[in-house]
Amino acid sequence: MIRKLDLPDAAGATADARISAPSALRNRDAITAELTRIAPKHGCALEIASGTGEHVIRFAAAMPGLEWQPTDPDPTRRASVAAWVADAKLRNIRPALHLDAASPGWAKDHGPADLIVLINLLHLISMPEVATVLAEVAKALAPGGRFALYGPFLRDGQATSQGDADFDTALRAQDPAIGYKDMADVIAMLQSHGLTHADTIAMPANNLLLVFSRPA
Repeated sequence: MIRKLDLPDAAGATADARISAPSALRNRDAITAELTRIAPKHGCALEIASGTGEHVIRFAAAMPGLEWQPTDPDPTRRASVAAWVADAKLRNIRPALHLDAASPGWAKDHGPADLIVLINLLHLISMPEVATVLAEVAKALAPGGRFALYGPFLRDGQATSQGDADFDTALRAQDPAIGYKDMADVIAMLQSHGLTHADTIAMPANNLLLVFSRPA
């Protein structure tokens, strides 16, 4: 199960149901720019762990040919998604659904998707949960579809900055089972489920966008 953690960049509430996360505001333009380059022009896009909703409204505006399906296990965050969508007045975003991506079996109800987007989750869950998430993503991805995975990763077992090393240590202090995952391990898991590693894109603040595809 995806858990709530005491993170330094916590989201703050607005006057209504909308929640705002500083990290989402910082990274969404860079992520949007890359997604518009690699995403299919039409089809269904599934966002896993949508959080506040500040990502999906930017994605849907930039990629109007896709029908976006936000999801989150937290009802407070689903309410925030709904409020941001209503404020943005976008017609290509479906109502947010409950989805705990770390629970097995969800792919049969949430696929096939032409694009799946997952942002900043893997370092917050355990390796067995990561294995479940990635296995289900592979099942839910349509032939010819793309999976975009964004976040911080270890490279050859090492953090790439002192800030990342400190954050990883802080996460493991809260729960020894979580923390940064090694990029090579994640790539190997997805390849074992039949996906092709299509690209590794360097992003701001030492993050990566890993792009995978399912052969048509």
